[in-house]
Amino acid sequence: MNETPARTLRVATYNVHGCVGMDRQRCEARVADVIAELSADIIGLQELDRGRRRSANVDQAKIIAERLGWHSHFHPAMRQGDEHYGHAIVSRHPLTARRAIELPGSAPFFCRETRSAIGMDVATEFGIVRIVNTHLGLGRRERLLQTQVLTSGEWLDVIAGDAPLILLGDFNSRPGSRPYQTLSRHLRDMRRLIQPMGLIRTFPTSFPVFAVDHIFVNEALRPLSLSVHHSALSRVASDHYPLVAELRVI
Repeated sequence: MNETPARTLRVATYNVHGCVGMDRQRCEARVADVIAELSADIIGLQELDRGRRRSANVDQAKIIAERLGWHSHFHPAMRQGDEHYGHAIVSRHPLTARRAIELPGSAPFFCRETRSAIGMDVATEFGIVRIVNTHLGLGRRERLLQTQVLTSGEWLDVIAGDAPLILLGDFNSRPGSRPYQTLSRHLRDMRRLIQPMGLIRTFPTSFPVFAVDHIFVNEALRPLSLSVHHSALSRVASDHYPLVAELRVI
């Protein structure tokens, strides 16, 4: 039986490193051009600035979405006055914020970042799809606590309901780690469902050896493909490669 194109989605997770590439140049347009290469419908982006001096006070998510002609929603994980740092969801389809949460855990001394997650409703032509974007901490204990919150009934059941659900982001956790195992008990990892060749490593772009970016889905979605997007542009635009999944809404 042929898949119905109207019921398929391409989604991706992409840590854009503040839009600063491997050449140490900041370029929001370049990140948007990488996203355009993906032919995706919905992207979860991590490490974005809004109103920060280091990024010329721009709204990076807005710039990227406007270049694509897409919708966007930015959620700050850290605030210092008018300067915000966090992650965003950009989409061809309209977005509605469903829930946001600050994640627990004491950050290690070498990376004092507050972590969060944002859940959105994406109004596709075949119904609402729910997507959660997050960026977990660097401490082992911190990440375990954060995944326990994300998979709790209080969070997961409220976010998902009966709708198709996608949880994606930079989890700073490799397959087999305790945070990864916690997530895998509640949602299905695309890597296991597709069983691609290799580990689908995304970081760093200079020599990718770590599989720390993941896409998890619930039973309402059928995985079709999973890949890392390698191109001349993506090799330079960030220190992570985009991880891209194609899904069918059942």
